[in-house]
Amino acid sequence: MTSRGLVGILLAGGLSRRFGSDKLLHPLPDGTPIAVAAARNLKQSGLHCISVLRPEQQALSQLLQGEGFGIHYDHTAEQGMGHSLAAAVRATPAASGWLVALADMPFITPTTISLLTYALRGGASLAAPFYNGRRGHPVGFARPWFARLSSLQGDAGARELLSGHADLMLHVPCNDPGILVDIDTPQGLASGSMAPNADRMPAVAAAALCRKRCPKLSNDAGAK
Repeated sequence: MTSRGLVGILLAGGLSRRFGSDKLLHPLPDGTPIAVAAARNLKQSGLHCISVLRPEQQALSQLLQGEGFGIHYDHTAEQGMGHSLAAAVRATPAASGWLVALADMPFITPTTISLLTYALRGGASLAAPFYNGRRGHPVGFARPWFARLSSLQGDAGARELLSGHADLMLHVPCNDPGILVDIDTPQGLASGSMAPNADRMPAVAAAALCRKRCPKLSNDAGAK
């Protein structure tokens, strides 16, 4: 894959051990599979998007390809999120940055994703959404993190990288509790419905909001 510009990465190669079945194919109340809902929210950002899957996830692969996603199969995905993220970054070496989302987080609004996209385009090195002071997902990484990201291993993903460089993290405030809700169990699905007051707005309005909330950003972020 040779995509330039920002790339959206949907990590979907987990084993769903706590859920008891393939949670990513499990339907939300409206019938949409969990991973498809997460994919649609990410895709609305306008980014080129890929998803990392295990080779045997053919049913999910077909669904995500139908949503316009490129698919990267990772034979090491069972070894942890770090392996999957590294594989996705290595598969997109020409990218200017990466917005990394999780397929079991279907309640993040497209507005939040647009805010992070503009943060990266505005010069942020690392960017993450914050709701009520708590960091959530997805997380954005600029191009200089390629080497570190492409060598990740284990199940912690980029957690150690982020904690070790908190001073470089751009905090993007949002009104979106969905950034904190990942579905690990059927009970989590039942309690994780979208808050009615979450921000939902067109991309142009989201860009203006991001510039207001993050004044350090370049004014031409939306043009890149």
